[in-house]
Amino acid sequence: MTDTLMRWLALDAVSGLGQRKKLALLAAHSLEAIWEGAAQGRLPGLSAAQQRSLIRPDRDSIDAALAWLNARPDHHLLTLSDPRYPPLLKHLPDAPLLLFVAGDPTLLSRPALAMVGSRNASPAGRELAQHWARLLTEQGWLVISGLAEGIDGAAHLGALETGATVSVEGSGLAGVYPRRHQSLAQRIQQQGARVSEFWPGAGVRRSHFPRRNRIVSGLSLGTLVVEASLRSGSLITARLAAEQGREVFAVPGSVLDPNRAGCHYLIQQGAKLVTEPVDILEELLPQLPEPLTAGVIAPSGGDVENLPVPTLLDSVGYEATPVDDVVAHSRMPVDVVLEQLTEMELDGWVAAVPGGYVRLRGKR
Repeated sequence: MTDTLMRWLALDAVSGLGQRKKLALLAAHSLEAIWEGAAQGRLPGLSAAQQRSLIRPDRDSIDAALAWLNARPDHHLLTLSDPRYPPLLKHLPDAPLLLFVAGDPTLLSRPALAMVGSRNASPAGRELAQHWARLLTEQGWLVISGLAEGIDGAAHLGALETGATVSVEGSGLAGVYPRRHQSLAQRIQQQGARVSEFWPGAGVRRSHFPRRNRIVSGLSLGTLVVEASLRSGSLITARLAAEQGREVFAVPGSVLDPNRAGCHYLIQQGAKLVTEPVDILEELLPQLPEPLTAGVIAPSGGDVENLPVPTLLDSVGYEATPVDDVVAHSRMPVDVVLEQLTEMELDGWVAAVPGGYVRLRGKR
C-alpha cells in the first residue's frame, strides 16, 4: 500500500504538468503502466525530466507527507482510486488526484451544501449564516465552507451546534489559516473533517484559494452565497459551481449595501433568490440520488421541520402586529400562538415590540 501511495504522491508532485493532463494520463494508463513507461523513458506527453521525477521523486517531501498520514488515526489520504473518494468530486474535469483529510472522510459523500460569503461580513450576515447552517445540519445536510473569517467561520460554527461540517482549506493541514481559527479547526476535525489537496506542510498562497474554491463547490449539490461584494472570492466559488452544473443560491439585501452587491449580481445572472432554508431544500431534494436521501429530512407541506409554521409566520407583519390579529389570522388557539411566538422569537424569526410582534427582515 505504501508503494502505491508513493506513486500517487510522486505523480501529484510532478511539476509543469497540469491537473487535466495528469487525469488524462490516468485515464489512458494504469498507475503501474505509467511507471513502466516512465522507467523506459517512453511515457507520451511527459518530458524526460518529468519522467525522471516520477521514478526518482523527492523522497523528503514524500516521507514528510507519509509521516503526517501516520501521525494520527484520523489522518487520511484519499487517492482518486480510493472508494472513499467523494463521487461528486471525482467526475470533475480538474478533480484533485489526492485529498488530505483530517477527521471523518466518509462525510465527503454525504449530501452537502456549500455556504460562502464575505470575509468582512456584517453581524447580520454572520448571524444568518450561523442560524441557517444550524437548521440545515439539523435536516441531515452537510455544510461545507472554506474556514475563512466572516461567513465561512459563522457557517462552520452553526453546523457544529447540531452536527458536522467540512472545511476545505487553501493550505496544508499541518497548519491552520487564518490562525485565529485554530480552535475552530480543531472542533471541525473532531466533529467533521478538514480537507485539502495541498500537501500537509504547504503554506498559504493567493493562487491556492481558487483551487480550494472548486473543491468547496465540487463537493456540494449547491452553493449558497450569503453576503458578498462584487470583488468577493465567493463569486468565484459561485461561478465554479455553475460551471460544474451545480445550483447557485444567493441571499438578497439592501441595494445600498455594497456587501450585498455580489449577491444581487448573482441573482441577475440566474442564481436562485432565497429567503429561508426551505427555498434551498425544495430545489436540491429532487436532485438527490436515492442512496443519499437517508438521513435527510424532506420538507413537509412546503416547510421544514423545526422551522415556524407558515400560517403563523405569515400572520406576523413587518410592522407591529397585535397578538389578537395573529390568533385571528392563523386560526390557532391563543395558547399555541403565544408558545410558538416565543419559540420563533428565540430562534430569531420574530421580535416582541410594543403592540405585539414584528417579523424580522430577511426571514421568509
